[in-house]
Amino acid sequence: MSTYVITVPGTFVRGVSESVCSDVGRRLRPRDPRNTDLGESEELSLLTVDEGGMFAARVEVEAADRSGAEAEAVRLVAQALRDSGLGEDEAPLGAAIVTGIDSEF
Repeated sequence: MSTYVITVPGTFVRGVSESVCSDVGRRLRPRDPRNTDLGESEELSLLTVDEGGMFAARVEVEAADRSGAEAEAVRLVAQALRDSGLGEDEAPLGAAIVTGIDSEF
């Protein structure tokens, strides 16, 4: 198993309030990439939102391979968005991207 830092991009189609962003961030907090060496050294933010509504969520996941890590990250971010009251049509997600890997041998 390896620890991956995965970036999941998306867009808040109709904009989003600061309170909803805070709620999404709170729900993702246990997966904060700052808990990893990479996340700490690169000062990765858990959730960043641009003025146009585009966002990037960065999460830490344990997985056997890259595709498993990407799928788990998308699942976690989608769940946090749903639990914060946002449907798939209000905050569609893009393809997940591996930001970093910490393999244990």
